[in-house]
Amino acid sequence: MTEKEPFLEVIKNRILLFDGAMGTEIQKFNPKPEDFPNNQDGFNDGLVLTHPEWIKEIHRNYLDAGADCIETNSFGSNKIKLDEYGFGAQTIDFNKKIAQLASEVCSEYTDQPRYVVGSMGPSGFLPSSNDPDLGQKSTDEIREAFELQAEGLILGGVDVLLIETSQDILEVKLAIEACHNAIKKTGKKVPIIANTTLDKYGKMLLGTNIQAAYTTVSDMGIDVFGLNCSTGPIEMTPSVRWLDEQNEHNLLVVPNAGMPENQGGQAVYKMTPEKMGEALSDFLTHYKKVRIIGGCCGTNPEHIAVLRKVIDEKAHSIKG
Repeated sequence: MTEKEPFLEVIKNRILLFDGAMGTEIQKFNPKPEDFPNNQDGFNDGLVLTHPEWIKEIHRNYLDAGADCIETNSFGSNKIKLDEYGFGAQTIDFNKKIAQLASEVCSEYTDQPRYVVGSMGPSGFLPSSNDPDLGQKSTDEIREAFELQAEGLILGGVDVLLIETSQDILEVKLAIEACHNAIKKTGKKVPIIANTTLDKYGKMLLGTNIQAAYTTVSDMGIDVFGLNCSTGPIEMTPSVRWLDEQNEHNLLVVPNAGMPENQGGQAVYKMTPEKMGEALSDFLTHYKKVRIIGGCCGTNPEHIAVLRKVIDEKAHSIKG
């Protein structure tokens, strides 16, 4: 197959489609504690070691549904998180293995280029907070935790790094710095996407609004700014509108399947694929800087299949 067109070149010319949720798809395999490394129930990223075939199947299901990009199963694989499971010392190799698995699956598809997105979720701490528990990690420790993860993901062959589901803007800054450090160390330039997660009032967990969050990181050498998780697409609308008006960075919009509803202590997401497709179709119509869409919590291959149709119909109508 010919060499892949660079990720940032592609989004200049067409909308890219990310995949959907990973955790809920893993639950469909009904995993038992013994399915995880050292019987550590819920160590989803560790399934790369014990059940790589599950993760490959999930990746394939999303690619078959029409996703252009799959996120690595590394959401909780920064060193701080891996320390909790006894794998912190292996952070680089662990992430490299996860990225290689996703790359192998993408290489099975020769119809068009598929891209591997290195997922970097939060550390579990809030460096801006004075909370005695959540604020106890130093900025250097958090930066290093992300740097080791980014290094492993780059060595494993990701096409882009994604800082996602971020709730503390200081942590986003540290993660961006970590990505730049890892890029320098590996000598391989990859794009950086910085996401924030907002509540239904358009604020991050510690109260930072979208304007302040964007202003804080927009000049840090990121390539795409995004919103993911927390709410459905409807609640994201005012923030997406404001970001589009800046007419600066290309935008990623990856919402949940609606706002979560509590049912028996479980978060349930009820937005149908069709409703989500309508909402994101409106975004693509009205906000020209939105170049990447996809699904977060509560979404599955059915949602992604509908979003594929939405993108294809937009492209056809433009050509037509």
